[in-house]
Amino acid sequence: MKIAVVGAGAMGSIYAALLSEAGNSVWAIDPNQAHLDAINRHGLSLTGPQGTQRFDRITAVPDAAAVGGQVDLVVLATKALHVPQAVQNLASILGPATTVLAMQNGLGAAERVQQNLPETAHEVHVALGVAQGFGASVEAPGQVRFANMKLMRFGETVDGDSPVMEALARTWREAGFQAQAYANLRQLIWEKFICNVTLSAPCTIFRQSVGAMKAVPEQWQIALNCGLEAVAVGRALGVPFSFDDAETYIGAFADSVAGAKPSMLQDFEARRRSEIDVINGRVPIEAAKVGLSAPLNQTLADLVRAQEATF
Repeated sequence: MKIAVVGAGAMGSIYAALLSEAGNSVWAIDPNQAHLDAINRHGLSLTGPQGTQRFDRITAVPDAAAVGGQVDLVVLATKALHVPQAVQNLASILGPATTVLAMQNGLGAAERVQQNLPETAHEVHVALGVAQGFGASVEAPGQVRFANMKLMRFGETVDGDSPVMEALARTWREAGFQAQAYANLRQLIWEKFICNVTLSAPCTIFRQSVGAMKAVPEQWQIALNCGLEAVAVGRALGVPFSFDDAETYIGAFADSVAGAKPSMLQDFEARRRSEIDVINGRVPIEAAKVGLSAPLNQTLADLVRAQEATF
């Protein structure tokens, strides 16, 4: 399979590494020239629970035009705020048989892709993916570390079983991922969303890793209340959560990534704009649809935006 991974940050690099090792032709597209140069010269160094491995079958390029021809799969691993420009630049590699897999945090990923597809590419298949619990970070150009490898979930933009999604999940399983196709991805997206809401802005405001923040009761209570606001909104919207006890569910997830820094905190430390608008900042927007408010998420989102305004 010919695959383009758009956005070779921490998660995109993991995708590119394992998919390439499984025999796929993989291009990693990213504007970070130092990272691209390191991958092309020395391979990608990936460190996880099983140790460090080097992957040298990835072709790292700065733009889609360098890929040369249409691809079977685009893995869109950019941050949400970069999706419009990234998708608009994909015209040369998209064809009627291409699947674009949106892997962003937060809500609204499929809509952002569909709204920005080039006019010549509206026949492409847009799908959604949910990756959770990796705790990944770029340590240096060409070097990525991750804490866990949890289940990858794939689904259509509308509910229903799909042979395309099952084939996609099989490709990822062959690359060593735990992967499964789901008929109802809305539940899974929201269950990841509430965990992101709990950890992203609070860890950024408190400048703490997940475990360090959870160890401070006052900080954890603020973070947990952010997540519970999102749960209340999701339930009002009719999201069929798989759990009854939200606090236990969120706490268990936090424990599973205790050593990690959320990507929002990593962005803050690198003085980059984050995905605050589609995570904590999205909760008040969804709340308004059902006559609710989300004052804590609104406040923390405003604080993160105020910090980013100084960059």
